[in-house]
Amino acid sequence: MGANASNYPHSCSPRVGGNSQAQQTFIGTSSYSQQGYGCESKLYSLDHGHEKPQDKKKRTSGLATLKKKFIKRRKSNRSADHAKQMRELLSGWDVRDVNALVEEYEGTSALKELSLQASLARPEARTLQKDMADLYEYKYCTDVDLIFQETCFPVHRAILAARCPFFKTLLSSSPEYGAEIIMDINTAGIDMPMFSALLHYLYTGEFGMEDSRFQNVDILVQLSEEFGTPNSLDVDMRGLFDYMCYYDVVLSFSSDSELVEAFGGNQNCLDEELKAHKAIISARSPFFRNLLQRRIRTGEEITDRTLRTPTRIILDESIIPKKYAKVILHCMYTDMVDLSVLHCSPSVGSLSEVQALVAGKPNMTRAEEAMELYHIALFLEFNMLAQVIIIITTNLSCWLPHSVF
Repeated sequence: MGANASNYPHSCSPRVGGNSQAQQTFIGTSSYSQQGYGCESKLYSLDHGHEKPQDKKKRTSGLATLKKKFIKRRKSNRSADHAKQMRELLSGWDVRDVNALVEEYEGTSALKELSLQASLARPEARTLQKDMADLYEYKYCTDVDLIFQETCFPVHRAILAARCPFFKTLLSSSPEYGAEIIMDINTAGIDMPMFSALLHYLYTGEFGMEDSRFQNVDILVQLSEEFGTPNSLDVDMRGLFDYMCYYDVVLSFSSDSELVEAFGGNQNCLDEELKAHKAIISARSPFFRNLLQRRIRTGEEITDRTLRTPTRIILDESIIPKKYAKVILHCMYTDMVDLSVLHCSPSVGSLSEVQALVAGKPNMTRAEEAMELYHIALFLEFNMLAQVIIIITTNLSCWLPHSVF
C-alpha cells in the first residue's frame, strides 16, 4: 500500500522528485540536527532550487531598497555632535570666560544633586485631599447639620454646594447658620455608613469605605441621577476659590499692630480685605485653625453669627504682606503656587514695597520673593506651600545664572 506525501505537510519523508541537492533554507526557532528534522519542530521550508532569474533580481532589488531605508533611518536618528557645537560656540571666547562657564555648570550640577537629596529626605507634605479628609473627620468650623436616619452629620455648606448640584439646591432653601436639614434620599439601599461614605467622597474625591455596594453599577447610576455627577476635586475647589460662594471670613491687613491685637479696624480696612472660607483655611493652616477656635472660646464667633456677618481676621502686614495673600489662598484651595500674581496684583503698592522704596532698597527678585513667602508659610504652618516654594527656589537657582540672585 502506497502513501501520498502531499497529504502530510509536516511529514519526515524526503521530497519525491526534483533535484535532491536543491538548496533549502529553514527559518524558525526550534533546534534541529544535521541528520534530519524532527516531526515536532515547527520550521518552515523555503525551496530556492528552481528560482527564476527575474525572481532573484526582484529579491536583490528589494533587499537593496530595505538597506537604503535602514541607512536613512540611522542617519536621521543620529544625535547631534555636541562637542562640535561647543567648540564652535567657544572658539572666540577668552580662557577666563570658558573657566567661568565650567564653574557655572559644576555649581548647577551640585545644586541639582542637593535638590534631589533634599527631596528624598524631606517629609511628605499634606495634600489638599488629606486635609479635606481631616476636615470631614474632625468637623472644623461646620455651619450646617444634615439629619439622616436620626444621625447628625455636621458639614460645610460651601463645600457641598460647590461639589454637588443636589446639595446646592437643598442648602439654598436653608441659608441660616446651623440649620438642621432632614435628608430624604430616594435611592434604595442607602444606609448610614454608605451616606457617610458619600459625604467623604464629596470632601476628598474618593470613597472612605470598602463597600461592595459601590461596585454595583445600578446603585452608582441611581446616585448620579439623584445627586448629580461632581467634577474632580481640583476643578470644584478651583471654582470655589474663583467665585467664593458662601464665604464666611475676610482677611484684612493693617500696619497698626495694636489694631491687629484689639481686632476692630476701621472702614479703610474694607478696601484691603480678601474673601475666604473658614473650613478651608482652618484645614490647611494650624495657625488659622487655632485663631478661629480661640474666637469661638472667647465668644467673638457668636457675635458674628448673630449679626450674620463674615468673621474678619486682621493681619499685620509687616508680618504677612498683602501681596502674598492671594498666592497663599490660591495654594490652600488648589495645592499650586502662582508667583505671577505678585506682579499683576493691584496691591503692588503694599506697605512692604513702600517701606522698601523709602529705605532706598531695590525691587525684590523672584528668588527673594519666594524665600519671603517660604518664611510666611512656615509662620502659618502651611507645609504644602513651604515645600512647593523650596522646589521653585531650587529650580530657579539651578537653571538661572547665579548673577540673577
